[in-house]
Amino acid sequence: MAGLEYMSGFGNELSSEDPRCPGALPEGQVVHAQKHTELILALILSLFIHFNSPQVCPYGLYAEQLSGSAFTCPRPSNKRSWLYRILPSVKHKPFTLMSCGNLTEDWNEVEPDPNQLRWLPFAIPKATERKVDFVAGLHTVCGAGDAKSRNGIGIHMYTCNTSMVDRCFNNSDGDFLIVPQQGELLITTEFGKMTVEPNEICVIQQGMRFSVDVFGETRGYILEVYGAHFELPDLGPIGANGLASPRDFLCPVAWYEDRKVATGYTIINKYQGKLFACQQNFSPFNVVAWHGNYTPYKYNLKNFMVINCVAFDHADPSIFTVLTAKSTRPGVAIADFVIFPPRWGVADHTFRPPYYHRNCMSEFMGLIKGHYEAKEEGFQPGGASLHSIMSPHGPDADCFEKNSTAELKPERVAEGTMAFMFESSFSMAVTKWGLQTCQKLDKSYYQCWEPLRSHFNPNWKLTKK
Repeated sequence: MAGLEYMSGFGNELSSEDPRCPGALPEGQVVHAQKHTELILALILSLFIHFNSPQVCPYGLYAEQLSGSAFTCPRPSNKRSWLYRILPSVKHKPFTLMSCGNLTEDWNEVEPDPNQLRWLPFAIPKATERKVDFVAGLHTVCGAGDAKSRNGIGIHMYTCNTSMVDRCFNNSDGDFLIVPQQGELLITTEFGKMTVEPNEICVIQQGMRFSVDVFGETRGYILEVYGAHFELPDLGPIGANGLASPRDFLCPVAWYEDRKVATGYTIINKYQGKLFACQQNFSPFNVVAWHGNYTPYKYNLKNFMVINCVAFDHADPSIFTVLTAKSTRPGVAIADFVIFPPRWGVADHTFRPPYYHRNCMSEFMGLIKGHYEAKEEGFQPGGASLHSIMSPHGPDADCFEKNSTAELKPERVAEGTMAFMFESSFSMAVTKWGLQTCQKLDKSYYQCWEPLRSHFNPNWKLTKK
């Protein structure tokens, strides 16, 4: 959708008001004064006072705070925004339980599976057969932890073909990091509108209501985290610059609709892993102005400043981290969002693709476009793989043979490709939908390593160059 405006900065204190209602943000109010001089003083002071909750809001709006952290959090981690809306969000009928479809937090549906898993591209339903919107098209692939204890993650696919009409979604359990793979999204939030295209991501933080418009067959990935918010990783020895720049994160500007819905507007709430629905007779996107640092945001992956090895050996994939959701253990994440963008490979005397390894983290990978360097066949856009904790994995046989004998000259790596990884310290369980119902599990995945052969030579001698 052309013409949308944004404000930039990650976690900034921002403010916005719909230009149709100038002055909607409370800037001050005149107190009652007995004398002329007191009135003048009160008028002057009112110009410098910023009210969050004035006795009477401009335009007759309601003030409502959305808190993303405890009130008593240290200032650097305190997240909240004030919304000035036509009607408060509390005006709705009671919530009732609704069908969750393939969205779940039941990690015990099937027995655990430690095998390396790969999925072919997940199917998108045809609009001619049945209309499926964003919420109806949510499918949980794997996850761990518990929303009630505020500690865990969920990984979902969305496959849909129609826009949400007079209904919106609200996640009380955690944050959604949305990675479109096919099809543009137009996301309407209480803070304004965002478009998100493949090779972009967006984050809708806990408690924010949003609705999704699509323009055809649409597919993507979602990383959900409970109990923590995404933040930029620490840079350490990298220094002040590199990876994702805070200024490249974009937040929507205020936009409201004052719309009655006689037939009922549905609010869908994800709460403790279940879905609930309630009705109200007006649009929830009635926020005329807002200010704060707790907002939805988007980011274009092409803006990522890649750090890479320029001498020898292979750097850890941590250098490709865009966002992290930290756990209480220093240096250990609930989840990291890591990308593998186009870059130069120049390392000397080095096997350049990812090395074989076993990891104390779970690694879920997806492919937005192109061909992933370590597995150019089989791993397809719209598909996925999961290498669970301590499950061995690495390049397939073709990749190993090719790169063991390749001439080591500077080369472009992953040109036209964008792969990503959701990495987590949790040992994730795969759902019944992921293992069986979706019918996209590639049961021949293990065969990509079968051709690996022994190159061992007990008579090998070091050749000096």
